[in-house]
Order: sequence, then C-alpha cells, then structure tokens
Amino acid sequence: MDTPGVVIQRLPLYLRCVKALQEQGKRITSSQEMAEHLGLSSAQIRKDLSHFGEFGKQGMGYDLAYLHEQLERILHLDRRWDMVLVGAGDLGHALIRSGDFVQRGFRIVAVFDADPHKIGQPLGPLVVRDVATLSSSIRELGAQIAILAVPAGAAQEVASKLAEAGIRAILNYAPVSLNLPPEVRVGHVDPLVLLQSMTYYLCPEG
Repeated sequence: MDTPGVVIQRLPLYLRCVKALQEQGKRITSSQEMAEHLGLSSAQIRKDLSHFGEFGKQGMGYDLAYLHEQLERILHLDRRWDMVLVGAGDLGHALIRSGDFVQRGFRIVAVFDADPHKIGQPLGPLVVRDVATLSSSIRELGAQIAILAVPAGAAQEVASKLAEAGIRAILNYAPVSLNLPPEVRVGHVDPLVLLQSMTYYLCPEG
C-alpha cells in the first residue's frame, strides 16, 4: 500500500526537528517532545513513522542519530541532487545566491533564460544558458529536478519541455497550475496564495 502523500510531506518537518534537537546536544527524543516542537500530536508522529518501520522503543524513545540517518535514507537525502534553474530574473538571482540548497544536498548546476541580454552572462558560479538548449543540456547534465522561476505565461510550455527532457520533479514558483504527466512531481511555491488564505482568519464575519 502506498504511503499517503501527506505523510511524505511531514517527513522533512520531522527531519528538521531531529536536527534542531541534535544541535541542542540531545541524543534521545520522544514522540511527545517532537510533537511539542512541531505542533502535532505524538500519536500522529508515531503513526507516520510506522509506515517505514520501527525507529524507537516504548519507554526509551528515539535515538536521534539513528532517526536522522533513517529519515535521510527514506527521503533519499543521503546523496546529492543536481538541479536546473529556469529563469534568471530577480528570483533566480536570489535562489543562486542562497546557500540553503547546497547545505541540504541540492546543487543548481545550470541556469536558463530566454532573454538574449541575460544569455551568456554570469550568474553566481554559472553562466546563463539559452533556454532553447534546455532539452539537450538536461540530458547532458543528468539532472532530475528543476526549479521553475518564469512568468506565468511561459510556465506550462517550459514545464512540458522539462518533463520531455527527463525532469521528474519541478519546484514551481510561477503563479499557475501545471498540466504534466502523473510521474512528474510538482511542488508549488506561491506566497500570494498563502497570504490570501491567511487573511480569511484576520477579520470577524459580518
């Protein structure tokens, strides 16, 4: 039976919690302690982890080093993932400058754009490539993940080309839904949608 997607989405939160506890010098934790950090129930955490095996013992808790290792194994974070970035605008510049990706095992190995004024220009340690070379470059690089930071009007066309070139996961910053084959995983990052959902709670009805 497939693991529910919502469970997979919580695993990185568990990993982040484990790392934070380790940084505090702790070696053992409990589902209750993790629950307090994450705002979840301890039963939910135990149920989620049980999809992948037994990682703790009743009355003894979880060995943090072991749980850290197992969560990275489950999420396939025990290896480095090469990514391509499409879009060399302000967001693309910010993503290239961020060290967070590299620290967590993700490396941007190529950046593409359609603007002739940007093509051939340096962007961090990389040189911006022509988006027309997208397919051949991805096959050459062997990347499986792409970050999409293009205008909404271009997102679907570029995403389709990414999928055809072998990309299997897309982190989409464009404010548009993508129609792609089911085997291509898409994660949407849209701050405006999140803001609009939060304002619902800010004003009393009437």
